[in-house]
Amino acid sequence: MSIQSRIDLKLKELGPLAPLGFFIGLHIRFTSPLMTFQTYDKAWLDHYTENGFVLRDPMTAWGFSSTGAIRWDDPRLPDPFHLFREAAKFGLKFGVTISCGPIKSRTIASFSRGDRNFTDNEIARLRALVYELHDMTEPPTELTKAQVEALKCIAGGDRHAAAAAKLGISESALKARLISARDRLMARTTAEAIQRAKDYRLL
Repeated sequence: MSIQSRIDLKLKELGPLAPLGFFIGLHIRFTSPLMTFQTYDKAWLDHYTENGFVLRDPMTAWGFSSTGAIRWDDPRLPDPFHLFREAAKFGLKFGVTISCGPIKSRTIASFSRGDRNFTDNEIARLRALVYELHDMTEPPTELTKAQVEALKCIAGGDRHAAAAAKLGISESALKARLISARDRLMARTTAEAIQRAKDYRLL
C-alpha cells in the first residue's frame, strides 16, 4: 500500500471523530505546513480568512508552544480575540487541538463538534491518529539518482518520450521511476512531486 493510500485511510478514520470538521497542518516549517487537510465548512473558513484569525488563533499559538492535546474550553488556552466565540456562531462549539513533533517540524491539528465536548478516549484516539500521520509523512532526506534524473527531465519541460530517450530508458521505465518518486514524496501527481522535491531541496 502506498503512503498516500495509508494517509487517506487515516483521514477517513478521523472524519467520524470530528463531526464538524478538522484541520491538520503536517510538519510546519518556516510557518508553512508541508501538507494540510481540512474539512471545516466553507462559511467558517471564509469568515476565518476574512477576519485574519490565522494571526490571532489561540490553537496555533498553543500548538507552537506546547505538545500534547488540549480542549478549547481549557482555561490554559487564552483567547483574547474571542475566536472560539466566533467559531461557536458557526456551530463549532467544542473542540480539541493536538500538537506533536519538534519545533522545526511541528504538526498541529484541531477537531470540532457541536453537541458535546470530546471524551478522554476520543482525544486519545485522535492523538494517536495525528501522531501516526506525523510519522508517516516525515519528509524524505534523499531520492535515488534515477528518481532525481526522471523528475529533473519532466521539470525541465521534457515529455515522457523525450525524457526516456535522454536517459536511455524505455517510457515504461521512466513512468516507473516517476511513480516511485511520487510515492516517496507522498504526491498525487508528478507536478506535485517536483514541487515537493524542490521544497525539500532534493532537486
